[in-house]
Amino acid sequence: MSHLQFESYYRNNFEALSSFALKLARNKMDADDLLQETAIKAYKNFGHFAEGSNFKNWTFTILKNTFISKYRRRKKLNLVSKPIEDMEYAVVKDEPIVSKSKYNLKDLSNSIETLSDKSKEPFIMYINGYQYNEISESLDIPIGTVKSRIHFARTKLRKLLGRKNAA
Repeated sequence: MSHLQFESYYRNNFEALSSFALKLARNKMDADDLLQETAIKAYKNFGHFAEGSNFKNWTFTILKNTFISKYRRRKKLNLVSKPIEDMEYAVVKDEPIVSKSKYNLKDLSNSIETLSDKSKEPFIMYINGYQYNEISESLDIPIGTVKSRIHFARTKLRKLLGRKNAA
């Protein structure tokens, strides 16, 4: 299949894809991002598209799966997508916002640096929102090894930070 065929198929279905993206994302900017990601994924995988199949259904599936993946990632990272007016409480309060964590950032960073490279890399990817399977693929190691290394890193950090707070 050629570049021109893809472009033709995509243009013929653009309005329907755009409407579906807007319905899922519920705002124009996120819908545009979703459409762009869908177009990139569809173009990269156009060689897998079976000629004679329904291009619209194929791209709708890509769009839906991309939306679900982004939603899960956002949910995992606890990203807030509320209007700024709903967050007025953070600005209006007279008292300073105090962290509930008993660890300071410097101690945490120093403790993470003491981890071995084998544990540090998967742990940092995990706290940055990557899923176990994504870390596994990226580092080319089994998913069980990823889980084990992250668990090891957590355990070591608890011990290190526990000692610093006890002192």
